[in-house]
Amino acid sequence: MVTSSRDPVRTRERILRAARREYVAKGFAGARVDAIARAASVNKRMLYHYFGDKEALYRAVLREGIATNLDLVAAAPADPAELLPFLFTRVLERADGFRLMQWEALGTGERKAVAEEERRKAWVEAAERLRDAQRAGHLHQDLEAEHLVLALMALTIFPQAFPQLVRMVTGARPSDAGFQQRQARFLRRLGTYLRPSSSKARHEQEKHR
Repeated sequence: MVTSSRDPVRTRERILRAARREYVAKGFAGARVDAIARAASVNKRMLYHYFGDKEALYRAVLREGIATNLDLVAAAPADPAELLPFLFTRVLERADGFRLMQWEALGTGERKAVAEEERRKAWVEAAERLRDAQRAGHLHQDLEAEHLVLALMALTIFPQAFPQLVRMVTGARPSDAGFQQRQARFLRRLGTYLRPSSSKARHEQEKHR
């Protein structure tokens, strides 16, 4: 039975949780407001009262991801040998967020995405953080920051985005602890090659002291 709540904060949170599950399962185009309202135990009129319409509700779900992305950028280590495993670990914790991006890619292609400008802030900040790392001598300066952001995303997101290919290539599932450990080791080693030679040499010397 669909009921209403007199606690607006808890009702809003319940709607958001239900909406996130629906959007992750079906994407924006396939999601149904009726299903979200039922799962949140509210009527559609109350849902519209809190969020306006289906797109505004989707924006509210995405806004949680924007905040998380900004926090992730702020916490990311500058050393690329640590950065890649850090990002890989965070991706493992955020499978739902990347499922939303997959649905979005299928639905919009190269067209402008919902809340694109607001969401772009995290990626602009990520590129600037990489430029800071380049100026500090942690990264090769001849790597274009925006394209390096894309490369880092590809290296860390791919196993979650295409689990069937991971299984075909490695014989393991992305959820296997053994695969995750091997992938983290591989990414850490790969990250050392993104350091300038002098930085890499210093690291190797320190490691063998």
